[in-house]
Amino acid sequence: MIRAAVPVALVLTLGACDGGGDPVQQALRDTSAANHAAAARTTAEAEALRQTADQAYVARMITHHESAVATARIALRDSRDPEIRRMAQTVIDIRTREIAEMKAWTPATQ
Repeated sequence: MIRAAVPVALVLTLGACDGGGDPVQQALRDTSAANHAAAARTTAEAEALRQTADQAYVARMITHHESAVATARIALRDSRDPEIRRMAQTVIDIRTREIAEMKAWTPATQ
């Protein structure tokens, strides 16, 4: 009776492995699959963090440029110095264009 139980136990043990075969090889396949899945998650998370950092940078720069444009408009309105007025107009022209570029880049999900 014990002799008959040994082959049955061996068959059940091998059958418990995915498709049978060497349990060590199966463990290596399982570990490899788990590592691959973890790497894919890590890559996706890194991409999400990068996009979040990019979006935060653009949002702060838009606010910064809008402030610069507002300040330049005040200088243009109040200053009589031709050089200050030229610089103020340059700030308005350049920063307004850059604001439009950054707003065009900003994903619609924000």
